[in-house]
Amino acid sequence: MADTSFKNGPLSDLRVIEMGTLLAGPFCGQILGDMGAEVIKVEPPNQGDPMRVWGRQKQGEPSLWWPVVARNKKAVTLDLRQTEGQELLRDLVKKADFVLENFRPGTMEKWGLGWSELSSINPRLIMIRVSGFGQTGPYSRQAGFGAIGEAMGGLRYVVGDPSTAPSRMGISIGDSLAATFAAVGALSALHYREKTGRGQVVDSAIYEAVLNMMESLITEYDKTGHIRERTGAILPNVAPSNVYPTQDGLVLIAANQDTVFGRLCEAMQRPELPASPRYDSHQARGANQRELDDLIGDWTRTLTTRQVLDLMDKHGVPAGQIYRAPEMLEDPHFSARNAIVTIDHPHFGKLRMQNIAPKLSETPGTIRAASPALGQHNEEVYLQLLGIDRERYEQLRSRKVI
Repeated sequence: MADTSFKNGPLSDLRVIEMGTLLAGPFCGQILGDMGAEVIKVEPPNQGDPMRVWGRQKQGEPSLWWPVVARNKKAVTLDLRQTEGQELLRDLVKKADFVLENFRPGTMEKWGLGWSELSSINPRLIMIRVSGFGQTGPYSRQAGFGAIGEAMGGLRYVVGDPSTAPSRMGISIGDSLAATFAAVGALSALHYREKTGRGQVVDSAIYEAVLNMMESLITEYDKTGHIRERTGAILPNVAPSNVYPTQDGLVLIAANQDTVFGRLCEAMQRPELPASPRYDSHQARGANQRELDDLIGDWTRTLTTRQVLDLMDKHGVPAGQIYRAPEMLEDPHFSARNAIVTIDHPHFGKLRMQNIAPKLSETPGTIRAASPALGQHNEEVYLQLLGIDRERYEQLRSRKVI
């Protein structure tokens, strides 16, 4: 039986103070909040996180990105440039397990809120720091958006068609990767704290997060001098694994393992192909990748997408369509696993978005609250959590500290 004390997720006994803006820090906060942590998001008064207005939206309407990245969070306003604001932040730190920030390195120190100051207040504190180039090194103080980390981490150069300049992914992948690595680091530091009682700094750099996803790119160059180039829809020497035309669309087939390739050939009624010296090994198929793709494409274009997918399923060959949002919303597997959920939002009403991943069997995460309005939880946090009296609270408001 699940432990009911963790009914909102495995991190429901932990508190995160989230600072910073846009995506790299806030997405880490979303991950921790999805798993149950109480995330108190600190934003500048009268301004808030720019994510509140970023992304596609209808004219005059709030952002449709904000409800995703700010779900499960409590919002307070606090001017960290004012001395009283810094004092309030220190009071919050005393009651926190994590402080999460993604300012340019040196900013927190300028405000008297660096690691040495905060850890002296709370030795168990884990400080999660997400930045373009990390907290140390000659580039650390430079501005570093996700796009720059993607470029310097090696991803941009290999994305796109070889006939064009390097492309970008259609999502902010550098920021999201740095945030995800930051969450992994935070939970690793939490485990260490459970053993020792001591907190530490988690230093997640965008360019390093991207670099760590680049497979054997460095070692290939180190030992063979090979530089990976843009290859469009394929991975060089990994065949067959490509997008193939059908009578009514496209289908992606990934049959690059020996046994799987054999099953694909059975589906194609070409049982002789696996024995051919041109296709009888991973290396041989890689060397003859283009002609093999042409051969498979000549077969798939004689069938409908549904016919190809049914044959692939029958023969145990990984295959799928290339989904957009409409296909995701209609897919029965997405529905069966609740991959997309509908939440109640105070402005948008019923709002659909991606659910929490991964799924835990005993203590699954939950979407407990929609994205908060700016300063929505000021009274709860300042009056109840910190115990500030009403008179001082109103004074702080009048001076625009909160």
